Amino acid sequence: MFILFSILQSCKNKSQIEEANWFIGDWENASDEGSFREIWTKKNDSVYSGLSIVVIEQDTVFYENVSLEQKNDSVFYNVSVKGQNKDQAVSFYLTSSDNDKLVFENPNHDYPSKITYSKVSKDSIVAEIFGLKDGKKITESFPMSRKQ
Repeated sequence: MFILFSILQSCKNKSQIEEANWFIGDWENASDEGSFREIWTKKNDSVYSGLSIVVIEQDTVFYENVSLEQKNDSVFYNVSVKGQNKDQAVSFYLTSSDNDKLVFENPNHDYPSKITYSKVSKDSIVAEIFGLKDGKKITESFPMSRKQ
């Protein structure tokens, strides 16, 4: 009975991170001012690895390493920016998910405290970040298209 429960629990855990399969790929929002890109790859069954970069006039002005990681029955979105938080990752816990939306939250982090990814279509997603900046509620939206 314990073995059957462990197998069922393992299958449940795998499917939780696999709900994010739709954002694996190379995503971009390009404008005259520059481009924002997120590149996501599947590292293994429990870790997706990503990179977010902002390029202006062919110079990378911002980048962060991101990962999506299944640990037991929880999924975490981890963000690491060189020079911030003593170069340690900030983790956000998956609080809600379905076939078209993922919601990650960390109420102990000021900005952002919430990150969402929404699937608009097969080739279009929107990332949004929410939180408090200087005591004001802020929302930033990053619509992206799959880079061909």
